[in-house]
Amino acid sequence: MGKSMNESTTVINQSKSDPKLSLQCELINKNTTTIRSLDWERSRFDIEFGLRNGTTYNSFIIQGEKTALIDTSHEKFKTTWLKLLEERINPKEIDYLIVSHTEPDHSGLIGYLLELNGEIEIVASKVAIQFLENQVHRRFKHRAIKTGNELDLGINPSNGTHHKLEFISAPNLHWPDTIFSYDHATGILFTCDAFGLHFCSSEVFDIYPEQIQADFRYYYDCLMGPNARSVLQAIKRIQNLPKISTIAVGHGPLLRHHIDLWQKNYQEWSAARNKGEGYAVVCYLSQYGSCDRLSQAIALGINKADAQVQLMDLRASDTQEITALIGEANAVVVPTWPHEPDAELQSNIGTLLAALKQKQWVAVYEAYGQNDEPIDVVANQLRGLGQKEAFSPLRVRQLPDATTFQYFEEAGTDLGQILNRKKNIATIKSFDGDLVKAMGRISGGLYVVTASQGEGTQKRRGAMVASWVSQASFSPPGITVAVAKDRAIETLMQVGDRFVINVLQENNYQKLFRQFLKRFPPGADRFEGIGTLEDAAKGGPVLIDALAYLDCQVQQRMETNDHWIIYASVEHGNVANTDSKTAVHHRKVGTSY
Repeated sequence: MGKSMNESTTVINQSKSDPKLSLQCELINKNTTTIRSLDWERSRFDIEFGLRNGTTYNSFIIQGEKTALIDTSHEKFKTTWLKLLEERINPKEIDYLIVSHTEPDHSGLIGYLLELNGEIEIVASKVAIQFLENQVHRRFKHRAIKTGNELDLGINPSNGTHHKLEFISAPNLHWPDTIFSYDHATGILFTCDAFGLHFCSSEVFDIYPEQIQADFRYYYDCLMGPNARSVLQAIKRIQNLPKISTIAVGHGPLLRHHIDLWQKNYQEWSAARNKGEGYAVVCYLSQYGSCDRLSQAIALGINKADAQVQLMDLRASDTQEITALIGEANAVVVPTWPHEPDAELQSNIGTLLAALKQKQWVAVYEAYGQNDEPIDVVANQLRGLGQKEAFSPLRVRQLPDATTFQYFEEAGTDLGQILNRKKNIATIKSFDGDLVKAMGRISGGLYVVTASQGEGTQKRRGAMVASWVSQASFSPPGITVAVAKDRAIETLMQVGDRFVINVLQENNYQKLFRQFLKRFPPGADRFEGIGTLEDAAKGGPVLIDALAYLDCQVQQRMETNDHWIIYASVEHGNVANTDSKTAVHHRKVGTSY
């Protein structure tokens, strides 16, 4: 028999084999306990976006007359998590396992839990149960649920609290099988990935919002933003619930003290990305090769160009949804599919191809599923239908690494710029002529911003020309730089990241200016033919022909409509030629660089 879960305790169990992994167990409401797996130094996640502050994997135990466990943890916590669970409750007393979604960081221990108690009934969406059948390779009791279904846990005998869970379907946040669970007894809404953030700390709740705001936004942009339409649908559904006391997320601190702020953020950010304009559909095949993460990278790139995007799972979507989304889209991106798809998938592929329209942009990417239909076969099939090619087929020659994901993201950004071309031209034409001429008289220096992250196959580099750079503080020395949202390098300039400002020289800047001002195709080496010093600065390459450089670290980011204003502290710098002056950039109008 495990210990009582009705008393407030905090337990930190540190792994002896890996001190960077620890566990935390704490009562968060009546008969409701969280077990948080703290991964202090995880540096990469999902679509290969970097983590600055590690992450957590949160699971929950609710005890009424019957007991429910919501989610498990990552397999790396197998030994310590199962041990702590057994210390708190006898696994054989767990009646239900609610699977919020089946991504391995939340479901990695389900198979081991079923070994301890094969009578657990798994409660999940229909799609999640299908995924789990292929994941755990054993039979299990299950119940498929959807919006409006309930699970009555009965009355807890120790305090008379009646726990009844209501379920809400939340597909595409950010997997097709996601569900939310709401406990009417405590007002806790369990949302798995939605409203989460990658931030590891021993603080269970969102006590200090200013500490986590940047990570909260970054997480939204990478995982939720590409599904802004689905986010808005989920928000509508939870607005029908009684008062929410806590949003129990799957990653990071639980949201309790500033719920209105976090919900307002999601509403505003998603509404801004869902303006009723044209959109792109990025199709993927769940749990097939690297398709999930590659599709997310393309979608992130489209979003960066301020274009709308909708991810669509070709396995889980029904034919009506496929027909509607594809038929109304301005662009459609499809993966390579298995050489011999099952009958249901084959039917959905046929529906997809039949729904394509003549004026749409289309593109194809390699799913790297090891059994793919050759990408040229799929590309030729699309060309034969008469659509316009959005970008060249994206090929994957080896297990995708950071460079691959950057390549896919850049292709998505190019597609987003195509979709927004007419809108951007119309916006420029709408400006007052005298105003844009006056704005153009604001001059600035000429600089090349460079950044680098990772090592070996995980190394990513970026560069861009900048003229909107200014000193912003004396002590500590600081600068601001404006970075357009669709710049590839923006991904490498999050809070905590480092970058380099290379100051261009008045009489020797044309080569560097032309090199970094031109458009680069996705995946191209921006530094080809340019002399660099790779170890002179922490933030990125220093250009040999630069007049000076500043090695900077991002401290804050402020959002404008089309740029991020990056404030960074300057850690050190150097001047190559004290007798030369900085190159100056003069414009004629304020509607372009």
